[in-house]
Amino acid sequence: MDVTPLIPAGRKLIDAYGDGGFRVSGERFAGSILLFPDRVLPWAARVFADVDRDALAPFVGLTPAVEILLIGCGARMELVPPSLRRELREVGLVIDAMDTGAACRTYNVLLAEERRVAAALIAVT
Repeated sequence: MDVTPLIPAGRKLIDAYGDGGFRVSGERFAGSILLFPDRVLPWAARVFADVDRDALAPFVGLTPAVEILLIGCGARMELVPPSLRRELREVGLVIDAMDTGAACRTYNVLLAEERRVAAALIAVT
């Protein structure tokens, strides 16, 4: 029995991560990325300290809104400062921070469930 999740055409699925970048739907991206179900953008963040409200601004005000924003913190999980979490909630973003590997796997699962998920992923080597 095939248990491969059915992903709607045009959706961006993470195939791999590591070696300083990502492979998304067969395409290689060097460095950190902002990932939406339908597109991938380069992201300047290199370490978790680079993650602030401005760095996550591309996720604000989307239609339809992002249901959950995953933050891939790099090689290990980091705690999001309460002030940043509060600022993001005020603009409608619910975030979940975890190491980048866990964020990649979680993104794929939520995408397969047709949730409105997006991710800000810091590249790992």
